[in-house]
Amino acid sequence: MNNLIKFYFALFVLCASAAASAQVNIEINTPGVVALQQSMQARHAQLAEFYASGAVGLTSDGMVALRDANAVPMAARQKANGLVAAENQDRKALYAEIARANAHPEWEGDIRNTFAQRWIQRAQAGWWVQSGGSWSKK
Repeated sequence: MNNLIKFYFALFVLCASAAASAQVNIEINTPGVVALQQSMQARHAQLAEFYASGAVGLTSDGMVALRDANAVPMAARQKANGLVAAENQDRKALYAEIARANAHPEWEGDIRNTFAQRWIQRAQAGWWVQSGGSWSKK
C-alpha cells in the first residue's frame, strides 16, 4: 500500500510541475480529493489483475479502458466493466476537484493531460498503454 501512496503522491507532484507557472497547489487536501484518492486506492488492487492480464489498459486521455474483453473470463466481465466505470468516474472527478480546489476549473484539461502522461509513465511492465490511439505493451 505504501508504494501506491507514493505513486499517487508522485502524480500530484508532476501535476504541480506542469502547471508551476500557474501555482497549482498539488497538495490540496480537500475532503473531495481525499475521498477520491481513497476510493481509487481501494479499487487499485482489484484492477491490478486486469492490468496484468492485458484486459484493461491506460488510455492517453487519463482514463482506463477495457482493452481486451476476451482476456476476461465471461463470469468476471461485469466486474471488470464495473471497475473500469468506477475508476473513470473517480478520475474525472479528481481532475475536476483539483482544478476547482485551486479556484481554476479551467485547468481541468491540463491537469487531466498531466495525469494521463504520468499514469502511462508509471505503468508497470507488461501493462497496456495507449499513445496516439494505438495500444502497446509497456
